[in-house]
Amino acid sequence: MTIAAPLAPIIVLCFCLNTTTTAAQASQTQSNPQSNQGQTQAQQQDVPDAPSAVQPAAKLPQPAPPPEEKPTTQPPTGQPGAENSGVPSSPTSEPGSDEPATPPPPMPPPITTAPPGSVAKQQSRGQEQIYKLSLSVNFVQVPVTVKGPDGRPVDGLLPKDFIVLENGKPQKLTFFTSDPFALSVAIVLDLGMPDVAVQKVNQTYPSLVGAFSPYDEIAVYTYSSTVSQVSDFGGPTQRLTAVLNQMKTERGHNNGPPVLSGPMASGPTVNGIPVGGPPVVPVKTPPKEAHVLNDAILRAALDLSKRDKARRKVIFVISDGKEYGSTASYGDVKRLLLAQGIQVKAVALDSAALPVYSKIERLHLPRMGYSDILPKYVSATGGGQVFPELSRNAIEDAYSQITSEARNQYTLGYSAPKAGPAYRDIEVKVQRPGLKIYAKYGYYPVPAGR
Repeated sequence: MTIAAPLAPIIVLCFCLNTTTTAAQASQTQSNPQSNQGQTQAQQQDVPDAPSAVQPAAKLPQPAPPPEEKPTTQPPTGQPGAENSGVPSSPTSEPGSDEPATPPPPMPPPITTAPPGSVAKQQSRGQEQIYKLSLSVNFVQVPVTVKGPDGRPVDGLLPKDFIVLENGKPQKLTFFTSDPFALSVAIVLDLGMPDVAVQKVNQTYPSLVGAFSPYDEIAVYTYSSTVSQVSDFGGPTQRLTAVLNQMKTERGHNNGPPVLSGPMASGPTVNGIPVGGPPVVPVKTPPKEAHVLNDAILRAALDLSKRDKARRKVIFVISDGKEYGSTASYGDVKRLLLAQGIQVKAVALDSAALPVYSKIERLHLPRMGYSDILPKYVSATGGGQVFPELSRNAIEDAYSQITSEARNQYTLGYSAPKAGPAYRDIEVKVQRPGLKIYAKYGYYPVPAGR
C-alpha cells in the first residue's frame, strides 16, 4: 500500500492526456472529414501509448505493405501522412493536382535556331527548293517590230493580234506591252573602212548623241584588226560627247592599190642607177588587213550580258559589213546573242550602201572577207533591217529611226517548258494582212542560276 499511493496521480495524468487527444481528433475530424480516416490510421501507427511503471513502451508495429493497385488520386500536399503513407506517386500526374492523368500532347517539330545574321539550314533548303521551282519553266521575251507597206511602224496592236509559235507549237502569251524600254547600247564603229566613210561618220556624232534618251546607257567600241573599248557604259552626257569628239581624229584606211612600179615606186635615179646604193628589188606583198567584225560583236555582247536585265540590249554597228580574220565564228557569236536576248542593228556604209549590195552580199572575194555577215546578225536577232546610207543626212536619220524602233517595240512574253539547252525556233505572226514582222528567229535557253 505504500507503493500504490504515488502511482495514482500518474494514472490520472495518462487518462487526461488520452482524453485530450481524443477530443482534438474529434475536433479535427469535424473540420476536415475528408482526411479523417487517413489521419486516424496515421495516429494509430505513429503515436505510442503513454509509458507507465507497470508496462514499458512497446515497439511500433511495422506498417502493412500498400496494395498493388494504383490509386486514381493522390492526397493533397501538406496533409499529415502524405509523405509516409507508402502510396507511390503517379508518373503521369504532377504533385498537388486533383485532375485525372491525361496523355501527353504530341511532340512539336524540332525548331532550328540560328545566330543573328544567318539562316538555319532547314530554312535555306526550303528557299532553295522554291527558287528551283520558279525556274522549272523558261520565260521567253520576244521584242517585235511591225511595219506597214510604207515602212512605218504600226501602232495599236493588241495581244489577240499576235500568234507566237515555238518549234511549230502555239504559245499562250502571259506578258504583253508596248511601253518604251530603257536601252543599253554598245556602239561598234568600224575604223577599217575607207577614210572617206570614216570622216563622214565623224561629222554625225552630235546627232548620234541626240538620238538617245537620258535613261539610256551607251558604250563605244572600235575595231579594225583588233577591238578596243573607247568608253564604258554611261548616259548621253558631256562625257560621251567628249569621247566622240576625240574620235574625230581617227582615220580610216587608204584602200588604194600598192605602188609597185613607175616613178613613185623607187627613189631618185641617174641614168637608171639609184642614187646612194644598189638597186632595190621591190617585193610585191600586199598589206595584210583584217576586219574582225565577229570579235567586235562578241566583245560588246559579253559586256551587255552583264547589264541590267530590265533594259533592252542593242549592239549598234556602223560598218561596211566586211568580216575577215576574226577568232570567233559567226555561229558562236549568234548563240550568245540569242541566249542573252541581244539585238543587232546596223547602218551600212561605203560599198555596203550600194543598191547592188543585197545581190552580191553572199559573194566571198579573196582577201576581202565575207560581206553577208552583218545582215545575218541583224535578221537572226530581230534587229529589223540594215540601213544602207551614203549621205550624212541619211546616216543621221538612221540613228533616230534605229533608237526609236528599239525603244518602242511590242514585247511579247510566254512561259515555255524546260527541255534542255537545245535551240528553239520562234515564229511570230500578226493576224492582219500586208504587215511585215521583225522578230528573232529563235533562242537558246539559259541554264538555271545564270
